[in-house]
Amino acid sequence: MTYVLVLLGSLFGICALLGARLLLRNREVRRFVRSIRQRFDSAEERGAQLVEETKIVKTKKSPRTSAIELQQVRSLVRLAEKALAQNRIEEAERLFIQALTIQPLAFDVQAQIAKLYLTTERESKAEAMYKELLQHRDDVSFHSNLGLAYYRQSKYVDACHAYQEALNRDPQTPDRSAALGRACIAAQRFEEAAPLLEKASVRLSRDTSLLHLLAECYLQLGHTDKAEETYRRINKLEPYDEAVKAKLSELAKV
Repeated sequence: MTYVLVLLGSLFGICALLGARLLLRNREVRRFVRSIRQRFDSAEERGAQLVEETKIVKTKKSPRTSAIELQQVRSLVRLAEKALAQNRIEEAERLFIQALTIQPLAFDVQAQIAKLYLTTERESKAEAMYKELLQHRDDVSFHSNLGLAYYRQSKYVDACHAYQEALNRDPQTPDRSAALGRACIAAQRFEEAAPLLEKASVRLSRDTSLLHLLAECYLQLGHTDKAEETYRRINKLEPYDEAVKAKLSELAKV
């Protein structure tokens, strides 16, 4: 009986403690709310006003303004193309950039600058430009040129990925297979390179540089019979190539 009374007393004490803490917390909350109201009322008495949030609406250009800008961009592009034809590279770049300051989303102009960087051996800039372009346009030439920018920087694995994207979008063009095959060889992916180069060589049957790559690829894979067959194809096209004759003699002894 004594144990029960002690237990009930403890339970009552805990409940009383919790009730007191809850009451105290409610008082604190009411005190906080009251202080906020007092501050708000005081601010109103001093003439303060609530400022509503306003949405900033971007003003649209008028059709006349857009037409003028388009004409300016076209004029600058024509001047840039003329400068390129006369090999005035810096001037052409400046004019292209000036056109982009007028219309930053002129993707055709961006593509021309990217190509300019690629043809003037500024591959890192070309890489950045083509990456940006591909976020807006899924163009096969952008993938291919990005692959070339990677390849020239010895980023062979990245080049393989970019060339693969180009081939996926244009599987009928043999140059796509050839480019991917070359990148795969550079990345030492000989198993992947061989069928790509073989496929390309069917359409580009007189491209001896491609056939040389294919023959070397077969040698790397240990396919001496296929390598010998490929060198014979080269020998038919270039019967006076002594290096090819030497390769055939060497392979005949294997």
